[in-house]
Amino acid sequence: MQLTMNKLKLALAVQLALVPAFVKADTNSTAETAVETISVRGQYTVNETIDTATGLGLTLLETPQSVSVMTAQRIKDLDISSIADAVMQTPGLSSKAFDSTRNTFSARGFDIDKFQLDGVPMAWSLAGDSGETITDVAIYERIEVVRGATGLLTGVGEPSASVNLVRKHANARELSGYINGGIGSWHKRFVTGDVTTPIDAEGNVRVRFVAKKELSDSFRDLAQEDKTVLYGVLDADLSNSMTLSLGSSYQDNNPTASTWGALPPLFTDDTPTDWDRGTTTAADWTRWDSTSKNHFISLTQQFNNGWQLKVNLNHNKNTADTRLLYIYGAADKDSGTGLFAWPYNSDGFSKQTSVDVQLQGSYGLLGREHEFVVGALDSRQQSEVQTYAALVWPGTGNFYQWDGSVAEPDWATTPEQAVNLATEQFGLYAATRFAITEQLKLIAGGRYTEWQRAGLNYGAALDFGDDKFVPYVGLTYQIAEDHMLYASHTEIFTPQNAYDRNGNFLDAIVGSNQEIGVKSSFLDGAVQTAFAVFRIEQDNLAQADAAYNDPANNFFPSFAARGSESKGFELELIGRVNDNWNLSAGYSQFHAEDRNGADINVNHPRKKLNLFSTYTFSDALAGLTVGGGLSWESESYSDVIPLLLSEQTYQVKQDSFVLANLMARYDVNKQLSLQLNVHNLFDKTYYNGLTQQYNFGAPRNFSLGATWSF
Repeated sequence: MQLTMNKLKLALAVQLALVPAFVKADTNSTAETAVETISVRGQYTVNETIDTATGLGLTLLETPQSVSVMTAQRIKDLDISSIADAVMQTPGLSSKAFDSTRNTFSARGFDIDKFQLDGVPMAWSLAGDSGETITDVAIYERIEVVRGATGLLTGVGEPSASVNLVRKHANARELSGYINGGIGSWHKRFVTGDVTTPIDAEGNVRVRFVAKKELSDSFRDLAQEDKTVLYGVLDADLSNSMTLSLGSSYQDNNPTASTWGALPPLFTDDTPTDWDRGTTTAADWTRWDSTSKNHFISLTQQFNNGWQLKVNLNHNKNTADTRLLYIYGAADKDSGTGLFAWPYNSDGFSKQTSVDVQLQGSYGLLGREHEFVVGALDSRQQSEVQTYAALVWPGTGNFYQWDGSVAEPDWATTPEQAVNLATEQFGLYAATRFAITEQLKLIAGGRYTEWQRAGLNYGAALDFGDDKFVPYVGLTYQIAEDHMLYASHTEIFTPQNAYDRNGNFLDAIVGSNQEIGVKSSFLDGAVQTAFAVFRIEQDNLAQADAAYNDPANNFFPSFAARGSESKGFELELIGRVNDNWNLSAGYSQFHAEDRNGADINVNHPRKKLNLFSTYTFSDALAGLTVGGGLSWESESYSDVIPLLLSEQTYQVKQDSFVLANLMARYDVNKQLSLQLNVHNLFDKTYYNGLTQQYNFGAPRNFSLGATWSF
């Protein structure tokens, strides 16, 4: 019955939105409508349309949600190399490390579990255990972030944020590109090439190739990094109205002495440990190899009435091959003995194939123009992991003398199937922006999603899913030409593998986001500001129904309860103040607690400030650009840790801290430039990850590179 009602709701929403689309189509529009492009003015801002939030092709000013864009120039100035680096510099987002490979991202008190490639939803493994969060950004033109619940376009997930990775494309109609190479701290060496060229005389068919190689040691003992990135894309104008893109990417990480987990926080006498920043829990044989392969085809057709059809086919496969050692327990403060080592050997993959179709356009009704979009997504994902048992577990001895030279254990030759999961998602969405007046516009729509997962997950048989319709409602009011007030209600849901006392699966967890704000644009879009106040509620969270437990039959029911609530605000100012000065600044804070009033997600900071600015000199210092900035975070805490000598508990605390960064670039001529970046200028010691253990953040480090452009 619930399924029928949800489909009925969706059908009504689509019908109501479609009817006016055919009342007055603009059939006089030219067939030569330009394919949508993003215009970057002032280097730090975009002023054309994006599809990450609504699919309607709205500008940032017109979008009734908090949106931040990390442009190519900001990526270059900030010396950002990984997705985790980009998240750290995005207002309202934070990144924390589980170990040398995995990171967890968070926004507004909830983990970020939604990612997109060119707007198409993409599933990642938990915390990126196939190296997803340390993916290099060399192949991306920009990174877009929509905060809050984003169920309209992403389907299932947490009401936190969605991160859209926008690939580079071959847009130049003449040979152009650059070669960049350099050195850095811990014997870092890197070289990157990015070349675009037409392959026909008219420039209607173009190709772009990106390649990067990076080798380095680490501030952690023993650790080394070896990264390879390859990317190629062909963009073709098949006619005045049809374009085709097809391409592939390959990223391979082959690190040495990878860590699994982090550093033990307490000695056996319950006093805090004080390990050196270079201390590692890895052995010289541990590794966490990961590879990502992606293939895609995208076709865009412009119609005579101004409408546009997009079809995207995307196939992604991530693999991981590990030999790891997890160090846990508590060491004796005097002897350094007492820790335990848990060896782990696995190989696995996660592959996903998605087909996404979207129709977008405008229609006339009641004397005004309105926008409309309808789309569908079908996604199939398969995940498998095999493990090999260690025949003998190694010891740690005196951890004060740990140098990673412990012998690798012998492994079983026959693997055990730890994970074998199939996940399917189907979604159908529609939305319209209706111009009530020239200044007041209503965005209304929704998405119907079916999600199902079945298989084996570390000994547990899974077979669960849900289907749900989530609405999207936004209202914008243009108080002046470049100033917009907005309010929105957005939702998202997450199916849960929990059942009630009658054995029926609980309804999905539902996250809703209410947001009001104001956005402004100055200097012809070169400077943009945004302020938002938000409230997030998460309901139907499974809670143990202990009175009905039946251990003999392995029956442990739950009941649905009110979940968590988060309230806060965000402020962002970004752009090119004048011909010489670029500025990016963002501040966010929130308070998030569960149904009992306890703080949630305490591993991430409640308050965060990002500030970065560059200035380009003229006259006597022409060609020189200098920049600097800081990142400030409020305090964060580890998970609760039981003490050994009492019934009390302990939490590792990271006090609020500031990281300062500097950069300088000198354009020797039009082709050659040199750039120096210094990170953590004052060599602040801090934790970049707190679970029941802790990870240190990187000490002061530098990168020096030269770029030849052509």
